Amino acid sequence: EPDVTIVSGLKDMVVFEGDDVTFRCQVSHENAKDVEWKLQDVALQNNEMNEISVEKGKIHTLTLRKVTEQDIGTVTFRVGTHLSTA
Repeated sequence: EPDVTIVSGLKDMVVFEGDDVTFRCQVSHENAKDVEWKLQDVALQNNEMNEISVEKGKIHTLTLRKVTEQDIGTVTFRVGTHLSTA
């Protein structure tokens, strides 16, 4: 399998409490395995508060819904050994 790298990393976001915020990270190959999103070092799952998806095969997105003050912190995207944070 080719080594999947991060082509375009996460960008820092400023958002108001109660709003949704979306983070995007582009990888070098489609169907990347071993992908993980974290907020404040806690692994995130796809649920009603966190929408995790892949657009066009290479753009991995995380949408945090109705953010609160407790959501302040570092968002991390990991694919294999490569990391991007915002």
